[in-house]
Amino acid sequence: MVGGGRDAFIGAVHRHAIALDGQCELVAGALSSQAAKARISGRDLFLADDRNHGDWQSLLADELKRPAHERIDFVVIVTPNHVHFAVAQAFVEAGFHVVCDKPLVHTRAEADALVAAVKARGTVFGVTYNYSGYPMVRQARAMVRAGEIGEVRKVIVEYSQGWLATALEAGGNKQAGWRTDPAKSGAAGAIGDIGSHAENLIATVTGLEIERLCADLGALVPGRALDDDANLLLRFSNGARGVLVASQINTGLENDLRLRVAGTLGTLDWRQERPSELVHLPGDGPKRTLTRGAPWLHPSAQRASRLPAGHPEGFIEAFANVYAGVVADIRARLIGEPADPLAADYPRVEDGARGVRFIERTVASAASEAKWTAW
Repeated sequence: MVGGGRDAFIGAVHRHAIALDGQCELVAGALSSQAAKARISGRDLFLADDRNHGDWQSLLADELKRPAHERIDFVVIVTPNHVHFAVAQAFVEAGFHVVCDKPLVHTRAEADALVAAVKARGTVFGVTYNYSGYPMVRQARAMVRAGEIGEVRKVIVEYSQGWLATALEAGGNKQAGWRTDPAKSGAAGAIGDIGSHAENLIATVTGLEIERLCADLGALVPGRALDDDANLLLRFSNGARGVLVASQINTGLENDLRLRVAGTLGTLDWRQERPSELVHLPGDGPKRTLTRGAPWLHPSAQRASRLPAGHPEGFIEAFANVYAGVVADIRARLIGEPADPLAADYPRVEDGARGVRFIERTVASAASEAKWTAW
């Protein structure tokens, strides 16, 4: 693991998810950009001294010196955004499998370079769009792709939070600090941090491609350098229309990610704060609520559940499903067999690259006086 040491939020989430199925063990790391903090963080997690490094370059060099059978199987990158590209590119080019947090990198050029490197080296590269791992998101995907709601006409996705409704970054909050710093977060704030999740949710469930968009980005907290509120109109390649909202200044809201997909035969409605339910509203019958763990769900949704129906599963389990897909793909390659698509179900480097293009086009649209920006 690179990043994710003391005082980090997402690193611990990744480690919990990785450990959930007992398939992986954290054995090496460079857990902070500060060497002393990196080593202290590694000791917190009982890393062996010879695999507890002060920087990621030392981690990579040490792994390359080891016999192939002793090397790590993959590296997880959970740093702030500005570090992603250099680390990911170096490990991919060295032949290691990679899992990287989102958004993937800062620019389309970097994203394209990573896609090309992964293709050239033939490595596994997962991107942790964790909401794609929820069983009922996978159920919605299966239903849309099977035509159960007909041709998609309208997609509405909203990701609303309230934790940045005040200038937390001015008070030294680490998570707020790097997310609102253009040098670390890139050209986008809320649209990169949570809007990228919203875009991925649309793509995962519907498979539709954005053709044009019209974006309004704003920094509504005085003095903030990056957007904390985003409102987009979308047009898809099949003629469908969409609305995407990504906002972190909705005072009192927690993690309200919602998706509604309307087709010619019906509508699906899912909400992350009630993740075990998917509401199906057919045009020719009564509303029904599908629930996680039911035997009549699609195999991809059933596979993503670990507990019987009625037992709560949530954020960590969805993350773990992404890792389960990555591990299934790596295992298949280790034994020289094709991966089972149902098992190796996870967002790939191409999904991350598409997310970067989405962020770039959104920022360009918001800066333009033109009504529509081509994809």
